[in-house]
Amino acid sequence: MARPILVFETDKLSVYQQQLGEWDNLNHLLVCKISNNACIVDPFDGHYWYEFCQTENYNLTEIWLTHSHWDHTKGVEELIQLSSNHVAVRCHNLEQERGYQLDGILWWQHEEFTSINQQLGSLSFSIHCTPGHTPGHVTIVGNGVVVTGDCLFLGRCGRTDLFGGDQNKQRKSLLYLREFLLELDANYVVLPGHQYELSDGSNPTVLHLVDFMANNEALNSIDNEDDWNNLPFLSFDDSLAEKARRQRARNS
Repeated sequence: MARPILVFETDKLSVYQQQLGEWDNLNHLLVCKISNNACIVDPFDGHYWYEFCQTENYNLTEIWLTHSHWDHTKGVEELIQLSSNHVAVRCHNLEQERGYQLDGILWWQHEEFTSINQQLGSLSFSIHCTPGHTPGHVTIVGNGVVVTGDCLFLGRCGRTDLFGGDQNKQRKSLLYLREFLLELDANYVVLPGHQYELSDGSNPTVLHLVDFMANNEALNSIDNEDDWNNLPFLSFDDSLAEKARRQRARNS
């Protein structure tokens, strides 16, 4: 398999990206260049990231989960098993509402639509609780990058009809995030959890914040209730939606 792509770099941070799996998942490895400590966000393939960190002599110390859907957690246990050193796994505790559990996990516990700081080596990132796609979805911001997971893709947002999803909270999350993101340097880059084609036919895996804010269909619809409710990607009539309906029925 190909090496991950270096998609962002400063004197303090390197960010590698690789598309993995049949769902066009985009994985991101954050490396603190000062400490050489690394964090993988939403690992799909544990062996792939373990081998890359070994090759580059990065010290993988952290696994951060934007949320607990299987395609974002698939590689977690394999990474833990392969690593000789302790790897801290962090996720928001509201993901337990979906039934997610993992021995030894460290739960972020801040309120919805708020943030806390999280260290990676010498770097600090803000972890924003942005529910809607799932109950405890988080968005990671700092040091020039915004890692949006499935809360926001480059041209739209994540669906809200899966188990634990909430369309109203998704809208509130986007309102909350927009206010925060507008205060950032326009040269920040946005890194989503999946690659999806934009309305203009292009298919990037990273966008500068200024372009992202101008062209994201979901962000551009949140001020008008009709526009928001008519977005075609908030829900789908597919097998995943049917599975979510069965899960909600079992838990009601």
